[in-house]
Amino acid sequence: MNNYPIINWHEAGEERSAHWCSEKAMPPPKRVLVIDDRMAADTAYRLVCEGTALLWRGDFHNAGQLLLALARRIDKKRLERKAKRSTLSPAETFHLNRQAQSQRARILGSLLIPFNADHSIPLSRAPDVRLACLEVYGPGTEAYIAPLRALQGLIGAFEWRKKGIPVPALGARIHPHYGVFAPIRSEYVELVAEAPLPELVTTQPVAFDIGTGTGILAALLVHRGIQRVVATDLDARAIDCARENLTRLGLASQVELVQVNLFPEGQAALIVCNPPWIPARPSSPLEHAIFDPESRMLRGFLHGLSTHLAPGGEGWLILSDFAEHLGLRTRAELLAMIEAAGLKVLGKTDIKPHHPRVADTDDPLHAVRAAELTSLWQLVQRNERNDQ
Repeated sequence: MNNYPIINWHEAGEERSAHWCSEKAMPPPKRVLVIDDRMAADTAYRLVCEGTALLWRGDFHNAGQLLLALARRIDKKRLERKAKRSTLSPAETFHLNRQAQSQRARILGSLLIPFNADHSIPLSRAPDVRLACLEVYGPGTEAYIAPLRALQGLIGAFEWRKKGIPVPALGARIHPHYGVFAPIRSEYVELVAEAPLPELVTTQPVAFDIGTGTGILAALLVHRGIQRVVATDLDARAIDCARENLTRLGLASQVELVQVNLFPEGQAALIVCNPPWIPARPSSPLEHAIFDPESRMLRGFLHGLSTHLAPGGEGWLILSDFAEHLGLRTRAELLAMIEAAGLKVLGKTDIKPHHPRVADTDDPLHAVRAAELTSLWQLVQRNERNDQ
């Protein structure tokens, strides 16, 4: 916490400061106005749209009501613009939607609340969020300021971590940590659960799980009978999350966790990777599990796969064609990447997503989501098997 930047403001005729805490890595706001329950929602909306952050000193529950009021005003503007976008291409719709989401996040992130050094909130009727904050920020020594919306996301993630997400293929729950991609889209898990294992695993039962996240695919591979899995991730949070999940499932002795970018040392009979599906720049550190700028992780996985596959082994690439429907990457470009990496496609299995957003007709990207397929690409070294 001591390494966080400083936010400054004037209050009661004095200049004050505190540490600024932002999981989105946003710089501290330059203009801060102290407000309380007397602030009208329309006035607050005008101020935040003009770039003024609002530091709340009133009742905590009323701060939540003000945040909802700001969200309603933003969404009203969005609906007014919706009719004007009917002739846009999917890519144009995607980029405009990203801009709108970024603007929405900026406005809603402008309502700030104070925290004491022990993560308690010095506002009336404030909930006890100390444990949730401690798990994300660690022990604190200084008071700090953070957006109310960020706190709400943190509390939601804390509840997910406690309750877990049921995974039918495992017959168990996976508990995601804050900032680690949560396996709420179960279709990619179903693909890995049902794909026929390569014959090589019967004699060389070793697999790599690249970008393990919560550890769900590593656990699933062990569940399917693979005796040893090496699971990698560059994010320390993900490694901690996977370790906790694997320990809870009684699989820690069969899965080795390595904090590394992409591949561990050695070779494996099966190498699985579920990279971020959208080749676009993330707007915050929390979006790295969704957005892959210039398909860097995808390219890195394909480029290194041939080297790390044991002779006769398979690489399983789990990838949605969402980017293809948006015009951000073509199927021809994906196939060219595979060929350039010295690989070929042994087979491909598709599944239709069934998450709630598929049925949301108010989503600007509804048509794209309705057409989306998630695929498991079985890849092998090009010089090993006859072309299929």
